[in-house]
Amino acid sequence: MVKSLLKQTGAGLRVLLVFTVLLGVLYPLGVWAVSRIPGLHDQAEGSLVTAGGQVVGSSLIGIDPVPADPAHDPYFHTRPSATGDPSASGGSNKGGFNPDLVAAIEQRKAAIAQREGVPADAVPADAVTTSASGLDPTISEAYAQLQVPRVARNTGLSEDRVRQLVAENTTGHGIGIPGVNVLGLNLAVHQAAAS
Repeated sequence: MVKSLLKQTGAGLRVLLVFTVLLGVLYPLGVWAVSRIPGLHDQAEGSLVTAGGQVVGSSLIGIDPVPADPAHDPYFHTRPSATGDPSASGGSNKGGFNPDLVAAIEQRKAAIAQREGVPADAVPADAVTTSASGLDPTISEAYAQLQVPRVARNTGLSEDRVRQLVAENTTGHGIGIPGVNVLGLNLAVHQAAAS
């Protein structure tokens, strides 16, 4: 019986060692090696966006910028995050008639209307509702256009120039629905304001 137990323990340890090397070392190294193939590097590294040699974000993940002075906010803003934490993702999973969701939407609508200096009924739906992940990198053209006067005022650019930058950063999104990549647009605005 002891001999059988030792034999089974030895077999179990050998299997553990083989699978540890195979799945804990060789497989991750293989995946890493494939990610180094030319053409796959950007996708494997998270579609990172660099500016001035520094990584400034990802083209696939929208993180709402936080201005140093909220009274002079020079940034375009993304859709709100359901988590309230830019390092986490997830939807609220609340139905359209949930009183908490309705209250949150009304609160967001009032805050955005105040920030942009428009009536609450002028705020587009994507400005106050979260995406499925809460980290959507794009906004609608309507939400971008709503933010143009504030961004122009706070960056010193003309509204026409900012609208041109919005148009240049608007793409057909997936199935042809136009969307504005917020990170790309903010970088373009920053570059235009600096020059």
